[in-house]
Amino acid sequence: MLHDAGLQALRDAARLSPDNLPLRHHLAGQLLSKGYLAEAEAEYRAALVLAPRNAEITAGLAEAFVRQSAYGAALAALEPLLATPGYPPRLGVLAAQALLAEGDTARAAHRYYEAVSRDPSVGDADLAARLSAPPAPPYPVAAPVPASAPADGAEVDRSGLSFADVAGMEAVKEALRIKLLLPLQQPELFAAFGKRAGGGVLLYGPPGAGKTHLARAAAGELGAAFVNVGLADILDMYIGSSERNLRATFDLARRNRPCVLFFDEVDALAARRSDMRQAHTRQLVNQFLAELDGVDQNANEGVLVLAATNAPWYVDVAFRRPGRFDQPVFVPPPDAAARAAILRILCRDKPLAEMDFDAVARVTDHFVGADLKGVVDRAVEAKLHQSISAGRAIPLSTPDLLAAAQSVRPTAVREWMATARNYVMHANDSGAWDELMPWVKGKW
Repeated sequence: MLHDAGLQALRDAARLSPDNLPLRHHLAGQLLSKGYLAEAEAEYRAALVLAPRNAEITAGLAEAFVRQSAYGAALAALEPLLATPGYPPRLGVLAAQALLAEGDTARAAHRYYEAVSRDPSVGDADLAARLSAPPAPPYPVAAPVPASAPADGAEVDRSGLSFADVAGMEAVKEALRIKLLLPLQQPELFAAFGKRAGGGVLLYGPPGAGKTHLARAAAGELGAAFVNVGLADILDMYIGSSERNLRATFDLARRNRPCVLFFDEVDALAARRSDMRQAHTRQLVNQFLAELDGVDQNANEGVLVLAATNAPWYVDVAFRRPGRFDQPVFVPPPDAAARAAILRILCRDKPLAEMDFDAVARVTDHFVGADLKGVVDRAVEAKLHQSISAGRAIPLSTPDLLAAAQSVRPTAVREWMATARNYVMHANDSGAWDELMPWVKGKW
């Protein structure tokens, strides 16, 4: 919620007029200038839908990414325009900032000085000084922080979701119940069989299939604390700091048990050590394994560790040892029945005419939950435009969703399945990916 009345008024106006490009661009710029970075990013994205190759809007989005330390995303946004001769010099400076942050000093310097040579007014004295500074040593230096420094970013939250808010995925929800939830809900029964409350589950599958949504729902189902751990909460440039941040995050979860500790994009923290060139990155994996095991057998009791990844084949095999992430759970793309259920949940708080969600589900093959949300959002925007013109709320109808579905392309499911097929067919001697066999042999 914005705490600036002027910005809130602009946002309300943009919602009423979603296709007003100058308004959306102005709102995004105001949000960026006042430090509402995530909100600015969302508005720039919405503006780019209306004007996909607008250089000013792209520059604003890239700046929002850079200021959020999302340097890869900034470069991805800039690349199409940087390949165009005579691109605006400001884009080159933003690219230089992102490249320098990622350690590519040579390319950063090239981008910066090429941009400044065409327009000196875009120069950045601080950036220029960093580009001309002596190169950093070929190894990280020790962190000037005390050994007890806690992780700054991870915070305890409470989820308002439950499994009722997750459409379909019954097999996945049942696996989470047995592995994570029931030991806490029925401790005496599980204790009789020597099972303790706690453990880990690795959720894997294509992007947008609902892995993060499932993790939040699991915490809400249990009424447990929820700690959502991002890469920025753990990774640090100084030797030893990443390990300390990881240990502090586990300690935070242990102090708030029962707690669901969720690691998104876990392959970045638990990558195969055989692929790593530097010892300090392998040490982070070792620390992660040690935290999963706990200093004693009761250290992690009541701490449910969930991790999600789109690339499980890059996770170190040691994480699949019993007692760690020994039960990888595939989160598949939704089938037709699940897609219909997802659409019902997404539309349940909106004015509706008589709906045939099954009909929409039939024409959204290969759509995941994120894609279906995009369909509903687009249909709602079109219906809001009609309602404003009519001066009354016009209910959402089946044809509205069908029309929106025709204008939305499914995201990376096909590409993900193609990658999965390579691992299942050619790198599955251990049988780790047998669960994917029916999927990769399907019509993807």
